[in-house]
Amino acid sequence: MNLAIPTWIAGLLATGMGVALLGSVKVTLAKRLEMDEARVGGLVSMFGFAMIPVILGMGYLTDLLGPQLVAVTGSVLMAVSLIVLASSSRYWMALLAVLLLSAGWSALINVLNVAMQSAFGGSPTYAMNLGNFFFGLGAFFTPLVIASLLQRTGFARALVVLAAFALLSGVLAMGVDFQALGATGAEGDAAGAATGGIGVLLGLPVMWLCALSLVFYAPLEATMAAWATTYLGDRGLSEKAAAGFLSAFWLAFTASRLATALVVGQFGLPPGGDTMLIVALSGLCLLVWLIVVLTRNSTVAVAMVIAAGLVYGPLFPTLVGALLGNLADYPSLHGRAVGLFFAIGGIGWSIIPMLIGAYAQKRGLQQGFRVAAAAAVGLLVMALALHFTVAP
Repeated sequence: MNLAIPTWIAGLLATGMGVALLGSVKVTLAKRLEMDEARVGGLVSMFGFAMIPVILGMGYLTDLLGPQLVAVTGSVLMAVSLIVLASSSRYWMALLAVLLLSAGWSALINVLNVAMQSAFGGSPTYAMNLGNFFFGLGAFFTPLVIASLLQRTGFARALVVLAAFALLSGVLAMGVDFQALGATGAEGDAAGAATGGIGVLLGLPVMWLCALSLVFYAPLEATMAAWATTYLGDRGLSEKAAAGFLSAFWLAFTASRLATALVVGQFGLPPGGDTMLIVALSGLCLLVWLIVVLTRNSTVAVAMVIAAGLVYGPLFPTLVGALLGNLADYPSLHGRAVGLFFAIGGIGWSIIPMLIGAYAQKRGLQQGFRVAAAAAVGLLVMALALHFTVAP
């Protein structure tokens, strides 16, 4: 039990590293493999597309085989993927590495979310925000660490160092008593199977409302992360200044998760407070995107990028906490619930940014953000439906 918190911190830092990795090495990798931008984009897209079916499968395995085996396997797969990427001399090897990375990330993130509350304690909203704070740290520091390692050790050795770090959570997980954390594994799955397994989840409104909320939320986060520098550049900021404010976005994103965890941990939430928080954050998210679409002022544009980080930070972890908190009567289905949540949400993650890009190509980026504003409307509608469905 004493290893639970170090295991979760190491795993969350590693999974944060996983989502930031390709963006951090794509320039060096493109030169190494002589890839054009289309192939680079294919690698980046592969991670998200592969995640949709893989994470659902990992949810089944978490419930069927137990979280310990899945966590260790995920850690090993992430480490292997980085070794394969480090030795890649052909495009197909890089594709294989990305597939392995997606599989390992999916396995690890499923287990980490399923037992987050058991590891950190407190309410689901507290535990999820605190845990995802460490995830955000991993994503934030990865580009800085990789830049330093590339300069000092070169591409291959840098990825070997990261592979060793990715393996750390798996090593620690072998010493964690998952049964004491409340993990059920194969025995608990028998109860889940007896009640209909994933069919039960598909019949629960809370499952659909949380997953559809992610359909609309995930692309908003991805959109701001991908286009903030271009958007600020169009408002007259220099490339260096725009990059600095993108870092400010991620800092605000990460800090707001820690702040939410501390406030909730200290003062708690009233009944229905988690879904009410989701509604409030969704409303603020819509307001941010409406201002982004309408403003021509560079100062306001900068403020909205930072405001987006503050609003986005707690939204996802609070949403996961609301999902699992409202599935407390189905503990043996939590792995599948998290898998289904990510699988359905990944559809929006994959499709909506492409729609924004296509619209922006015809009408300009700021007008393309109208699609993001429409997604924010969808998020608010789902959040309201969720609140009135589950709130006491």
